[in-house]
Amino acid sequence: MLTPDVVTAALVHLATEAEPAGLMPARQQMALSLGWHIILACFGVAFPAMIFVMHLRGIRRNDPVALGLAQRWAKVSAVLFAIGAVSGTVLSFEMGVLWPGLMGTYGDVLGLPFAFEGLAFFLEAIFLGIYLYGWGRMPPKRHVLMVLPMAITGVIGAYCVLAVNAWMNAPTGFSLVGGEVTDVQPWAVLFNQQAFLQFAHMWVGAYMLAGFCVAGVYAVGMLRGRRDAHHRLGFIVPFAFASIAAVTQPFVGHVLGFGLDERQPAKLAAFELAETTESPSPLRLGGILVDGEVRYSIDIPVLGSLIAMNSPDKPVPGLDTIPEEDHPPVNLTHLAFQTMVGIGTLLAAAVVLFWVQRRRGRDLLQRRWFLRFAAVAGPLAVIALESGWIATEVGRQPWIVYGVMRTPEAVGDYTASLWWLLGITFVVYTAMTVGAVVVLRSMARRWREGAVDLPSPYAPVPAAEEER
Repeated sequence: MLTPDVVTAALVHLATEAEPAGLMPARQQMALSLGWHIILACFGVAFPAMIFVMHLRGIRRNDPVALGLAQRWAKVSAVLFAIGAVSGTVLSFEMGVLWPGLMGTYGDVLGLPFAFEGLAFFLEAIFLGIYLYGWGRMPPKRHVLMVLPMAITGVIGAYCVLAVNAWMNAPTGFSLVGGEVTDVQPWAVLFNQQAFLQFAHMWVGAYMLAGFCVAGVYAVGMLRGRRDAHHRLGFIVPFAFASIAAVTQPFVGHVLGFGLDERQPAKLAAFELAETTESPSPLRLGGILVDGEVRYSIDIPVLGSLIAMNSPDKPVPGLDTIPEEDHPPVNLTHLAFQTMVGIGTLLAAAVVLFWVQRRRGRDLLQRRWFLRFAAVAGPLAVIALESGWIATEVGRQPWIVYGVMRTPEAVGDYTASLWWLLGITFVVYTAMTVGAVVVLRSMARRWREGAVDLPSPYAPVPAAEEER
């Protein structure tokens, strides 16, 4: 019988279980901002190394083609850095605006990594400026060295951000007494046990994304008939970086997954779509969970245990061993994880094929089918990277700090404002995307028309023009 006390208790229970109204717009805002910024961050991490190799080749071999490519890439890097600075600044504000519960509670814990990341960002900007305006004004050997601080600071900044994310997956470096954070150990946060491997996974992924995207630009040029030394060299160097990364990434990812059954068993169960604990566990390709039952999957016996647990018979812990309130969105996590792995495997196989054929004297750059694949390899690498982040972040839910703070506890309560903020951010990011495409296409068009350098209002006036 439904007495008033029973009804009241049920309503209170529903109120405590219901998600805050601001949670959905906050999640959408963070997904948009992070998903957009992470692409630019990959170029910030990987592009300087490619520029350095190209510039060094130009100096050592007195190769004007390589020097021209290095100079053009540096200008492209400046454009990407500029819009990345905007999106990165937006993200820094969003951490406090969208997630006041997280930053209000753990701001002291996360302060050091964020401070180092900001310092690295400014140093990278300084040396990028020196490098850009150093062409023809500095000795060649000194000038090329200006790229190294850019590469180093880009890596340091990325590591600091990844250390924070790794801490969210495996929190450490503080004590929680009566709901208050005490005994903060900033260095333990910066160098937590998951930071190095998670950074390595992202670092290698950055080289895949940037390398395949840059190589794809020149693949498109070759498809349009521009098969000169400029396009071939512009393809080979970034493709070589991407090739090493693509072959390395599966091993790094596998090592990163060691112990996931103990650290985050729900995430592993979602990755493997393990609804129940089976011994040995199969590898499930595709499939979704419908009403607690796995459907539409292709099961390969034993392989799930072998890959996930490094054992032919050790079972993958199933979702049935985990309280339902701690389950992540299983289908999204599983499909994102498999998308990442599937695309990564495809790209690794493609680069192995290319280099094996090249060693045998067969140039796949003469094959239009391969150039078409190379042209779409960049977008595929972007999808793989985004899918990996979706799997990582969605798979950690419902925790924003695993085992310590649930995501609804961290969000603010200004719902209407968050929806307006999401709309404004979408408009701004769309405008920046369109602006970047317009600027880069304009630069490419002028280069194709023979422009040696793009004009700058601050460039010194050539002597010939002064005489006129």
